[in-house]
Amino acid sequence: MHQASTISNDPAHDGDHGPPTMATPPIAGIITTGLCAAFGLIGALCHFIWDWQLGLILASTGAYITGGLGPGRNALAALRRGQLNVDLLMIIAALGAAAIGDFLEGIVLLFLFSLSGTLEEFAMYRTSRSIEALIQLRPQEANLVIVGETAERRVPVEQLRVGDIVRVKPGERFPVDGQVMEGETWADESTLTGESEPVSKSSGSTVYASTINGEGSVLVKMAKEPADTTIEKIVQMVQEAQGQKTHTQRFVESWQQPYVLGVLMLAFLVFLATTFTHAGQWAGAFYHAMVVLVAASPCAVVVSSPAVMLSAIARAGRHGVLFKSAVHLESLGKVETIAFDKTGTLTRGKPAVVEIWSGPESSAGAIVELAALVEHRSEHPLGAPIIQKAIADGIDLGGKTLEAFQSHTGLGVEATINGVWVGVGREGLFQKNNREVPAALAQQAAAMRQKGFTALLVVTSNPKVFGVIAVADPVRPEAPSVLQGLKKLGIARVAMLTGDHERVALAIAKTIGVDEVRAGLLPDQKVGELKRLKEGGQAVAMVGDGVNDAPALAAAGVGIAMGGAGSDVALEVADVVLMRDDLRGLPLAVWISRLAGKRVRQNMAFSFGVIVVLVTSTFFELPLWLGVLGHEGSTVLVVFNGLRLLWEASPPFASPPPVSAP
Repeated sequence: MHQASTISNDPAHDGDHGPPTMATPPIAGIITTGLCAAFGLIGALCHFIWDWQLGLILASTGAYITGGLGPGRNALAALRRGQLNVDLLMIIAALGAAAIGDFLEGIVLLFLFSLSGTLEEFAMYRTSRSIEALIQLRPQEANLVIVGETAERRVPVEQLRVGDIVRVKPGERFPVDGQVMEGETWADESTLTGESEPVSKSSGSTVYASTINGEGSVLVKMAKEPADTTIEKIVQMVQEAQGQKTHTQRFVESWQQPYVLGVLMLAFLVFLATTFTHAGQWAGAFYHAMVVLVAASPCAVVVSSPAVMLSAIARAGRHGVLFKSAVHLESLGKVETIAFDKTGTLTRGKPAVVEIWSGPESSAGAIVELAALVEHRSEHPLGAPIIQKAIADGIDLGGKTLEAFQSHTGLGVEATINGVWVGVGREGLFQKNNREVPAALAQQAAAMRQKGFTALLVVTSNPKVFGVIAVADPVRPEAPSVLQGLKKLGIARVAMLTGDHERVALAIAKTIGVDEVRAGLLPDQKVGELKRLKEGGQAVAMVGDGVNDAPALAAAGVGIAMGGAGSDVALEVADVVLMRDDLRGLPLAVWISRLAGKRVRQNMAFSFGVIVVLVTSTFFELPLWLGVLGHEGSTVLVVFNGLRLLWEASPPFASPPPVSAP
């Protein structure tokens, strides 16, 4: 309906893999809409309070110019393409209202349309920024290793070719997709897979561009051109998904041109008929035609949705739920299936100690202390939660001598503490050191892994001191009640799409009540699963927080991001953001969107009904004042019906999260 809804020639879509033109916010639209409102307020004061006709004319002129700038530009652009749109009808209706002396009617029409157009342009601005956020993840340079040269060259990634070898230092992002040729390390691949646990990498292992290298310095042989890397595919998928038109956009485009043409033809025919039946009374014929045009102008229809949607957006915003546009709010109300990412969405996103088991002659505190002392020398991410647990329990990690520390990639760590050998890690660590793992310890570790936990065995040279520490990404405490609330709201199916291990995913799904689980998924596979969930025409929403979720968030009917822990890319791509990082905002968002959809349908039926009555009445000598009264009265009622959303009580299972929520 507005220019923003028809933009399709974004530089990011032209196949060039360079950065797109930086998006700019719709400053001009904000200014002109604000000026229109200000001039309209002054005009109302001149008319109703000060009784100053010249002031009304001057203020109305300012409002018409500022409010009509955007719709007028869109109408002219459509006319150049040989099309008619509602912008043209609103401009003509506003001018017709001014011609018969009803300036304020025209101002209301123009302000509402100008405001709507500005909101759409702002949504397009946010969409363009999502592509920029994705592209910023890509490393721009790499350390190129050349055979025969001792020094390495720092070169732009675009200059690399398949087969080139690059060195990636600890903490750097891998610049290419490829295979490790030399060295050992671990990689944080959460940006692509959502996997909460770092992945060990050694000779022959595959690494992906934009993932983070851990402790080791490795040589990587480039396997794909920069334009074909996994992160590039993510960018392309987001671009394609965001370029698709919504059902609402297609509906508006289908009815606006015939409606505009029909109203203009009706007004013109009324003018001709009145002139013919009242020969020579051109002024009266024009007056009658303008009454028809004003009566048929869809002011109440236009405000039917914004009055509801803006109230709904404000209501949701008060409780930390950000809808980026009314289109997304409307779409969420039609959702039947919701898919969740696991890591950082249904779970906290950070590993923590969830269970401790110690041998019969040891204690949980002693096991945590020994493990924390050894892990204090390690930089492995799984050591951090053990250290945090020790600190939280008040354990003093000083005063003991630690010697012969060694880290074994993929196995664990070992050291000698006050003469006692201590190992923390997987069974392979103890096999490598010829240390026996007690049967009871192995049994407990297996039970913990069955629950979806990562079991870190603690074995010492003292046969009486041993235990196991379970580390996991804990489930959000509100997750089970949130899923129950969604089902009470009519969500038929809840799915989990995760890059994590199936064992972990199934254990969590059983705990919180997920209907369907798909594990071990890469970003493109998540998009494929969403397409499967959409089969049969079902509306599907996706809830996630990471870069790996960005294509799925963009491809879903509605993308929902966790605002507190969510990545910048997920927040930019998503249509809805839970700003307080609290899942309890999701049932509230669904309830608000469904109630808003109901209110919009009520308003639309009422508005079109009033238009039919008013237009019909114009053929029975309907006076202008009565037409305006019916027109404005219907608009006020529609607005009031929308404002009800601001104070209606939500059901208990869709109650808003507390302000203090983390």
